[in-house]
Amino acid sequence: MKLFITGISTDVGKTIAAAIITEALEADYWKPVQAGDLENSDTHKVRAYVSNAKSVFHPNSYALHTPASPHLAAALDQIRIDLNEIKEPKITNEHLVIEGAGGIFVPLNDTDMVVDLIQPDYKAVVVSRHYLGSINHTLLTIEALQNRKIEIAGIVFSGDENAATESIILNKTGVRFIGRIEQEPYFDANVIKEYAECFREVLLKL
Repeated sequence: MKLFITGISTDVGKTIAAAIITEALEADYWKPVQAGDLENSDTHKVRAYVSNAKSVFHPNSYALHTPASPHLAAALDQIRIDLNEIKEPKITNEHLVIEGAGGIFVPLNDTDMVVDLIQPDYKAVVVSRHYLGSINHTLLTIEALQNRKIEIAGIVFSGDENAATESIILNKTGVRFIGRIEQEPYFDANVIKEYAECFREVLLKL
């Protein structure tokens, strides 16, 4: 199974969700495009959070120096992101977690967007964080994925529970609820492992 982790915006909890799902499935992890924070990239963070011995962490296809939209970060590095150069790694087991960059319509270059990284055999996991406007952003993201015939594995809610928001999103979309990541005071390998145990049963049924 190959799960593409995307969010409704930036800083909504994709990396934490990716770490939990990687741990739960003992999956390989791959972030094709990293923009900025290369000394403490999302791959570094997920590797630190994951405690199982089976997961392999594959290198970025593009590691860009500026924390910005990938199309701009690439331009500042005087390169252009080419989808043909983004080749899925050979995984070591049956599961691969792929983490996107920002939301699905974040541009990679003048023509391609993050959504164009999602291959036909990938299932999307949408990470939604509660804030004013998040219902709209979540519904737009899900509708865009559905319009492109991308299978949605489910949704992860990030942050303290908001029953009114969550129920309207689930009722309007019909997507599967995978789990919720609470507003924790900190995350470490032990916390990630606890969440992985809670998520695992749902994930194995996808």
